[in-house]
Amino acid sequence: MDTTFLDARGLDCPLPLLKTRQALRRLAPGALLEVAATDAGSARDIPNYLGQSPHELVRRDEDEREFRFLIRRGEEESD
Repeated sequence: MDTTFLDARGLDCPLPLLKTRQALRRLAPGALLEVAATDAGSARDIPNYLGQSPHELVRRDEDEREFRFLIRRGEEESD
C-alpha cells in the first residue's frame, strides 16, 4: 500500500493538525499518511487528536528539526 506524504514543515499551529485532518479525510480507510512538521505544538496536538479519533498512530519519530508521524486512516469519523 502506498503512503501519502503531507509536508507541514514551516507551518505554525494549528495548521499542521488542520492539514493532517484534511488529508486523512481524503484517504480511504486503512491508507497510510506520513506527516512531517516543524511546529513543536504538532508533537502534542497530532497524537492527542489521533487518540480521540478512529485513526491509528503507527509510528512517531522526531529529531532536533522535525516531527514525523505515520498514521493509518481509520473508519469514517463524525464531525
